[in-house]
Order: sequence, then structure tokens, then C-alpha cells
Amino acid sequence: MTTEYSGAGDPRRSIDLLWGRVPGQAARRGPRPKFTVPGIVAVAVALADTEGLPAVSMRRVAERLGVTAMSLYTYVPGKAELLDVMVDAVSGEAVRERYTAGGWRERLGEVARTNWELYRRHPWLLQVATSRPVLGPNTIAKYDFELRAFDGTGVGDVATDQLLSLVLDYVTGAVRAAVLADQAEQRTGRSDTEWWEAWSPLLAEVLDPARFPVAARIGQAAGEEYGAGDPARAFTFGLERVLDGIAQFLPPPSTPD
Repeated sequence: MTTEYSGAGDPRRSIDLLWGRVPGQAARRGPRPKFTVPGIVAVAVALADTEGLPAVSMRRVAERLGVTAMSLYTYVPGKAELLDVMVDAVSGEAVRERYTAGGWRERLGEVARTNWELYRRHPWLLQVATSRPVLGPNTIAKYDFELRAFDGTGVGDVATDQLLSLVLDYVTGAVRAAVLADQAEQRTGRSDTEWWEAWSPLLAEVLDPARFPVAARIGQAAGEEYGAGDPARAFTFGLERVLDGIAQFLPPPSTPD
């Protein structure tokens, strides 16, 4: 899986694009621009959604817009800057005005499920390393919203940031497994259930339960319980265990004198 890196473009030009600042715009005269940056980004996101991130290039985006690649450089300086704006654009999908539930556990669960759905809609996000974060308005709004899940818990600022990262990192790992399962089915034409149906009888011919007693026992029990596996079910189970761990970390609620 190819990895792209956010924050790799020119800092000034990236910030201008992300925040909608167009240097010298007030002084410009002449015909209105044919395209807008949000419109170009929407095309790039659609391309990534349908064909994957490697398919996104200035040339391919230009083709979809019916212009030459050189024409796009008037609006976006290059792919690195385009990638940052793509990430920022879809990050806005995870921002809400308020949480639907009041408790910290329910709010964090909402954060996790919202990010799960975001990655499922845009699996190419898994290929973007954001250790150098995209500093755009939607990304920051998403961060601000998610941090508010800890309101009233009494957790310090640094710990709040780290606990949020723990939840988001868990979601990334879980959704990556789900996306890889989807890709395996698409590329082989065989579902997980069909794969296990073909392989299980052959494994039974060679597997000695006495040699691998724990693997044989638990593997059989898990297979009988949920067959070839259910990524969404595994995600929910793991999320609850992560939240259990956070509950042990949080300071106890204060009691009135």
C-alpha cells in the first residue's frame, strides 16, 4: 500500500489554499476563474474514492475537468498541496455541532464510529501519513470537536490529547483490517466465507489439536460463533475494551461535601 505524507507541500501556498486565501485577489481584474479550489478538490476526492489514491495526479484531475494539467497549476501548485486540501475537505464530514449523548463514554463512542464511517467512505485516507498534520479549518474543527468528548472528566490537557489519539489510532487499525478484507474479496473474487470453506477441510487434514491445543480450541469456538469474521463486530468489541481502559484512567467523579 503506497503511503503519501501530508504537510509535504509549500507551507505558505498550502495555508493559503486550506484557508481560502488568494494572494492579490482584490487587485485582480478580468474574467472570473473557470474553476474553484473546492471544485477541483471534490473531483480529486471522487477520483481517490473510486480508483484509489495512486490514481490521483494533476493530470488525471485535469482530464476529469476537461482541461490540461498546466491549467490546474493556476489554482493548485501541485499534488502535495492538493492532498492536504483533500484530507481537510473530507475531515469536515466528521464535525458535528454537538454530541448526541452526554456521557464521555458515549461521546467517545460517537467519535470512534464517526471516524470508522469516514474511513469506510474514503479508504484512501489510510494511505495518508498525518504525523505532520493538515493545518486546515476542517481538520482543526474536527480536532476541537473530538477533544470536547472529554468535557467534564477532569483530565488534563496533554492527557486529553493522548487519550483521543489512543481512540483514533484504534479506529485506524480496526478499519484498516476491514478495508484489507474488502480488497482481498475484490481482487480474488472470493469472500472470506468462501475462502474458509475452501481452506478449512484442508487444514483439518494436517492440524493436530494435541500440538496446538489452544489455537484449535479457540479457533473452532470463534469460527462457530461468527464464521469468517465480522469486522464491524470486532471493531465494536475492541472499542468497548479501549473505553474500559480509559475509564480506569479517568479521575473519579467528585462528590459533594
